[in-house]
Amino acid sequence: MKDEKERRSTSASRPSWDAGAESDSSGAATLATEIMNIMEQGIVVWSGDGYCELHNTRVYQVLELSGDDLQIGTLRADFRQKAVDRGDMSAEDRAYSDGKVQAHQPYAFDRHLPSGRVVLTSGRPTRGGGYVVTFTDVTEARQVARDLAEAKLAAEAAQTQALEILEEERARQAEAHMLSQLDEWLQSCKTLEELFEIVQRFMARLLPGGAGELYVYSNSRDVLDGVCQWNTEAMLPHINADNCWSLRRGRAYEFQRGELCFACEHVQQQAHDDDPAHYLCIPIVAHGDTVGMLHIRFLEANVPSGGVSDRMHFAARCGEHISMAIANVKLRDELRDQSIRDPLTGLFNRRYFMDAMRREVSVASRKGASFGLISFDVDKFKNFNDNHGHDAGDMVLRSIGQVLSDVIGAADVPCRMGGEEFAILMPGADAQAASKLAEALREAMPELRVRYLDSILPPINISAGVAAYPDSGLTPPVLLRRADEALYLAKAEGRNCVRCAE
Repeated sequence: MKDEKERRSTSASRPSWDAGAESDSSGAATLATEIMNIMEQGIVVWSGDGYCELHNTRVYQVLELSGDDLQIGTLRADFRQKAVDRGDMSAEDRAYSDGKVQAHQPYAFDRHLPSGRVVLTSGRPTRGGGYVVTFTDVTEARQVARDLAEAKLAAEAAQTQALEILEEERARQAEAHMLSQLDEWLQSCKTLEELFEIVQRFMARLLPGGAGELYVYSNSRDVLDGVCQWNTEAMLPHINADNCWSLRRGRAYEFQRGELCFACEHVQQQAHDDDPAHYLCIPIVAHGDTVGMLHIRFLEANVPSGGVSDRMHFAARCGEHISMAIANVKLRDELRDQSIRDPLTGLFNRRYFMDAMRREVSVASRKGASFGLISFDVDKFKNFNDNHGHDAGDMVLRSIGQVLSDVIGAADVPCRMGGEEFAILMPGADAQAASKLAEALREAMPELRVRYLDSILPPINISAGVAAYPDSGLTPPVLLRRADEALYLAKAEGRNCVRCAE
């Protein structure tokens, strides 16, 4: 304690080099003081034992201090503690600079004053063990640096965003091009079979990392039939609508292993090496009516994208386009059926039948082949209408149409010519084969049990006439007239029999 008091007394007795004070020392000391006072930096000289030996007046302005905070003889430890208390210096910066002082090494750190200004504190050791510390106002420089860093980050973010937007646009254009190609082919389809083949080939190309199947409702709408598949052999022949979450919920369903979701029963029924970790089921909706379901599975990793940015979204888009194509083909088929089929029996109408006969004459004449023609009607059909009503007559005609569908061959063309008159075109058949089919129909008709209201209608009998190309004629009108002549002969000979044209 005594040594410290003596040192303070000795230091206090030293001549002051404070700015503005005259020095009794040499002119060189006076010049040094003047130079320090005109500098923009604050300067403090600490002795080897940690006391202030010299400072300029600028230091008060730079550090926002009063005369009580710093003067000749102030202990460095006290000066630094006050800085910590004011918040100018952090505890970390003090510990850092104390370590440098002990090692007699230079140091530098920023002081953050309560006013918001930033002051760079730089200490340099002197030969005598002391330190010269400069305090430089770097507020503007630090703000410029921060602004520059923020501008650089903003520029990098903008560049990254621009690249992402460019990549998304390229992916969007690629997806639009692929969907356009798919649409072009789908709209060119004449039949559902062609459409299914195109879906199979295009989906394998559009989503090379996926595998899947297309299911379409059967005519009875009790199950969905598997109609095409790609990159897999796991297609089921039939699935129930209740076995698929997408069909039960009426919207696309995405399954991801580990998420809060449940696998569809039809997926569990398929033969996979492993349970699929990621798949999508998309209802195929046409004109508000669900006609099928598109099922697509994805691999977990290393899946080629094929230029697609979002496979799930793209798969859903494909499902929409396939839905529209199926709707168009079905609508076209319905309109065509309405134009060529009899609405009561479902058989072909007279217009279609005459066109079919003309085509068959052309084919048969070119190949030197023959074909058969059967013309028949219901014996005493008027009795059904008179005794039971026209609805009963319609029931009889619909039943005859069902028998024709069950008895004739796949290549034969059945037709309702009008009223109770029917005809059958038999490509590749001769008169003998046509007569045999006519007899089979005549024998099958009485076996029909047609129920109308609460009663069974009387048995149905038919009379039939048979003609054949080229023996009976060379043109459709002639052939049809010869078959009708044979039919009239069967009527004249007592009905319920088959006669051939001469």
